[in-house]
Amino acid sequence: MSAVYISGIGAVSPAGWNATALCSALKVTQAFLPVPNNTGRNACVTAPLPRPGTDKPLSIRPVPECKPRPAILAHPRLRRTSPVSHFTASAAMEALGAYTESERLGIIVCLQSGCVHYADRFFGETLDNPATASPLIFPETVLSAPVSHLAAALKNVQLTQTLVGDPGTYLQCLAMGAEWLLAGAVDRCLVIGAEEASWLVSYAFGFWDSNWIMSSGAGALCLTLDPKTGMGVTLEGITDSHFYTEKQTRLKAATQMRSQLPQTVPNALLCDGLQNLHATDAPERAAWNDWKGSRLSPKLILGDGLCAASAWQCVAACHAIASESFSTALVSVVGCNQQAIGAQFSRQTR
Repeated sequence: MSAVYISGIGAVSPAGWNATALCSALKVTQAFLPVPNNTGRNACVTAPLPRPGTDKPLSIRPVPECKPRPAILAHPRLRRTSPVSHFTASAAMEALGAYTESERLGIIVCLQSGCVHYADRFFGETLDNPATASPLIFPETVLSAPVSHLAAALKNVQLTQTLVGDPGTYLQCLAMGAEWLLAGAVDRCLVIGAEEASWLVSYAFGFWDSNWIMSSGAGALCLTLDPKTGMGVTLEGITDSHFYTEKQTRLKAATQMRSQLPQTVPNALLCDGLQNLHATDAPERAAWNDWKGSRLSPKLILGDGLCAASAWQCVAACHAIASESFSTALVSVVGCNQQAIGAQFSRQTR
């Protein structure tokens, strides 16, 4: 089977509007302790998010304002869209880089909470007075809006897809993108995970843990079969999706995922999803308790961006390999309510 290469990475996060800002905040060029000891002291800033019906706001890690704005956001389809579409487009364009219009593009976007900014607004207008609720807002509430806007702004887009699920869905999207390439359906494939903060989503996750902090943004990888256009990183493989069921707990699913990734790898980095939340972290921490290598936990710094956070893990993993800090990087995603799934990236050898 042909190898799948990473030709570019992109990110929008609480650290800034590019992958360089994200990786700088995570300090991915440094060696990390085998067990994360960063409890958030260097985390991106938090900001209050008003919650209707109470004077007590929620805490989130927002995306900072970007000046100047990315050129893609001047496109007519993106001028008045939801923030999640802006994050998606900016991260995608950074990952895509220079490309010729003869190349057939595929785009896959994954979300968990989706276009909540305009959904909240439209729902509020409907509750206030259904007769005057703006129909112009409604299209921005559908989950396929981000990929639709991005596809309209690019050339020669052959296939698009939106997947909805928990954070593990991003790795499923990578597998789908690889299948498109290997089937000859596209020449390059953008795989993007994106989210935007919402008081409703943040409040709901707070029932699991009051210290949970939501963040916004997007992460993107561009896949290709052409090693000459790669950034020196190969997608080695993705584990099965180990779903949570009545017979399979999160711990068992996480352990099954771990068993499908290399047990011992020299000069390897583990990018996990730990957040310093005891109950939430417990299954993943237990599954990887034998890991002795370097380790990075992006959510400790960036907050939990749901599907965007999984994409940030992959962006950090690829950057760590491309910068020659590590030869291999493993990504572990133990999703909040659906599945445990992992991926392996390695330094390109040909």
